[in-house]
Formats: sequence, C-alpha cells, structure tokens
Amino acid sequence: MSADSRKELESLFQKHGHTDFKWIEPKDIVVCQWVRLKCAFGCDEYGQNASCPPNVPSVSECQRFFSEYSTAVVFHFEKTVQLPEDRHSWSKKVDLGLLELEREVFLSGYRKAFMMIVDSCSICADCTGAREECKSPRLARPTAEAMAVDVYATVREYGYPIEVLTDYSEEMNRYAFLMIE
Repeated sequence: MSADSRKELESLFQKHGHTDFKWIEPKDIVVCQWVRLKCAFGCDEYGQNASCPPNVPSVSECQRFFSEYSTAVVFHFEKTVQLPEDRHSWSKKVDLGLLELEREVFLSGYRKAFMMIVDSCSICADCTGAREECKSPRLARPTAEAMAVDVYATVREYGYPIEVLTDYSEEMNRYAFLMIE
C-alpha cells in the first residue's frame, strides 16, 4: 500500500475518532489452536453467539484468511469500568463505530475491508446463536480471538500493552483489527 493511500486511510480513521492505531503486517498476526480451545473451554459465548466459535471458520481457514491480505491495522482502546456488565454497553458502542469505519474503508475502494471487533458481537439484544439465523448478518463480525488470534502475542510484538486482569478496577486494553487490501 502506498504512503498516500495510508495517509488517506489515516485521515478516515481520525475522522472516526481513532488515533491510537498501528499498521501491522498480516503475517505477524499470531494464529493458534489454543486460542480456539480457550473459546470452547472457558467462554460463555461459545455456541451462544452467531459470530463466535463454533460459528466461525476453522483455525486453518483463519490462517488462510490472514494470508490473503497484505495490510492490516490494529486499533487500541483503553477503558476502566465500575461493574463487569458495564463493559458490554461500552464495547457495543465502540464496535458499532468500528463497523461504520469498515464500511467507509470499503466504500473508499478497499473491497476486502474486514473488521474484527473488540468484544463478542452484541448488535442484537438476543442473539440466535446460529450463523444461518443471524438477524444482522451484514453487521455481525467476530473478534480476533474468535478467529484464533493470539491477541496478546500479536499486539505485544507492536509495543502495545496487554495483561491478564484480575479485577474490574484495572484498566482494560482492548484491540480491534482491520484487514485491508
């Protein structure tokens, strides 16, 4: 991607209020089987969300997906919440804004633009839990974790902070990934 194209996209990111981002190489996105297993054995969303495993591509298909791109952007978000459930309203607002950005990037000529949102899809108040029954298929997107991305290893490679949190009083570092071609 040319420097001029990057500058145009950066202006679009900033127009949407996203100033904390980095260009990354898709080949540096770490995809691991263990991430999928953490979804299957440890996440309440497993099988309950149309954009979470098992309603997403296999790990090998995810690896292939990332290999089809030459450019990606990681967006960093920080937030502290009072109560665990407060995270969901905040992340839904962030995710809806990210989907607007994805659409503008697409309309700017980047036909393969694809966003991986910061939290499990919560577009609909009640998820059907099945991809084929999704009420908002044009908006539903997976997280990077749902796509088997080791977010910790990937963002640390680019100097971003991320730690396992033990208390909701600690600041969250959340990440969204935009694939661009």
